[in-house]
Amino acid sequence: MNHAVGSENLFRAEDNYLYFLKRYAHYMPSVCSTLAYCLMPNHIHFLIKTHEEAILKNHPKFKTDFHKLVMQQLSNLLNSYAKAYNKKYERKGALWIDYTKRFQVSSDNHLTTAINYIHQNPVNHGFASRTEDWKFSSYHSMLSAKQTLLSRNEVIDWFWGYEAYVSFHSTNVAELLEEIEY
Repeated sequence: MNHAVGSENLFRAEDNYLYFLKRYAHYMPSVCSTLAYCLMPNHIHFLIKTHEEAILKNHPKFKTDFHKLVMQQLSNLLNSYAKAYNKKYERKGALWIDYTKRFQVSSDNHLTTAINYIHQNPVNHGFASRTEDWKFSSYHSMLSAKQTLLSRNEVIDWFWGYEAYVSFHSTNVAELLEEIEY
């Protein structure tokens, strides 16, 4: 998770969201798979699963700490987006806060809660009335037949199918996860 500096917005228009996702697709798939995401005007959430074995095999200099490579790719993504954003809007300075907040999913219940929380975050922050109303999250992509970089099958199987996925999101109010709240 990361947040805009101060009261800035990270995304001012639809093309900003789409450009960020394009940059994400460039930098992150080599180090992780994506289980869920949500882009909101002033902050972002991603639930990823790192490719530890592939990282260790293909990047020997990171053998002792694959986490550094994942964080380097994330840093490259955020910097790439900030440079383009600053150029487009003729602004200078930091766009993102210095620290990307992260945590390890520790149980099956934690995984279910994290996916639900990420998808319901726009509702929790007043950006949408319902989870399905927010365009810039992985919620709809999970239900689509279009090609995706998301780990769609893994998530849908986790919820025991499409119907159960939709039902869970519509009947379970997202629990506040203090460690991931911005």
